[in-house]
Amino acid sequence: MNESRIWGVGTAEPPHVLPQSDVRAFARGFFSRDLPHIDRLLQAFDNTGIDQRHLACPITWYEQPHDFQEKNEVYRRVALETARDAACAALERAGVSAPDLAAIVFVSSTGISTPSLDSFLVQLLDLPRTIARVPIWGLGCAGGAAGLARAADCVRSTGRPVLLVCVELCSTTFMYDDRSKSNLIATALFGDGAAAVVVGPGGSGPELLGAHSLLLDDSEDVMGWDLRAGGLQVRFARSIPDIVRRVVPGFVEQCGIEIGASADGFHHFVLHPGGAKVLAAYQDVLGVPRSRLEHAWSVLRCRGNMSSPTVLFVLERFLAETQASGALGLLVGLGPGFSAEGVSFRW
Repeated sequence: MNESRIWGVGTAEPPHVLPQSDVRAFARGFFSRDLPHIDRLLQAFDNTGIDQRHLACPITWYEQPHDFQEKNEVYRRVALETARDAACAALERAGVSAPDLAAIVFVSSTGISTPSLDSFLVQLLDLPRTIARVPIWGLGCAGGAAGLARAADCVRSTGRPVLLVCVELCSTTFMYDDRSKSNLIATALFGDGAAAVVVGPGGSGPELLGAHSLLLDDSEDVMGWDLRAGGLQVRFARSIPDIVRRVVPGFVEQCGIEIGASADGFHHFVLHPGGAKVLAAYQDVLGVPRSRLEHAWSVLRCRGNMSSPTVLFVLERFLAETQASGALGLLVGLGPGFSAEGVSFRW
């Protein structure tokens, strides 16, 4: 079976950069009429650990109602542009030309397109028209880890490089008619972005050892979308940090067993920063200081939670600042299902 390694990572964001203070001011004006004690609720913006985010549209766009069709048109246009930029960066860093690729794995959950956006990306990047396409929808924040696992599987089966692209425009799911606390928290947390990874057979990058998955029964209410007339309405529970504390220790142990290692054998952790409370929960259950998760905290601070590509932003920073030592690592994302997706690696 072919060895599977990371050859290059690239990231990109839409053009509109918003400081958290500006989003906070927007939220005050937007929610104050419907939510009593707005000043107390706005403390959520101060507690996210986020300084700024990139959004698909200027903030004035979110001050007006938009139907699902309008939102989805923005998603299709901006997601494709941002995915293209991330893919170009990853291919350049990997030193891979388009004809070399055997497959493209495309992950996204914040809009709808049939044909899937990867078909347009193939043409924009002039990839082989015979390339295998693997579009994945609905994994949310777990999509980056799951997509990396599927890309590694494709490399092992073909013996050729594979391109993974994850892109999300969380802001295009903003519900103008939803003046709930849940929507306020989403407004405080989510951003937009794209990340791409080239995975290939052999080389000197991190070796991908195994793919790991866990699905919790009857947990669909924890995280996901509710389809409304205005589009996709975010659903997430306040209990997610508690679920992290309950589920992650066993999941890490499972990952270790599946590659013949112990749970304490993992030295590197590349984690999806779902929020400050989620990262704090990871630190507690993994028994690691904040400094060991600094790449995740840094991405959260500068980009917010972008759903599926976020863990790949963390991976990019991790690889830029971490020398290879042969230690075991684990990349993890949690998403709808409720589910955990992981990829073990050696670096």
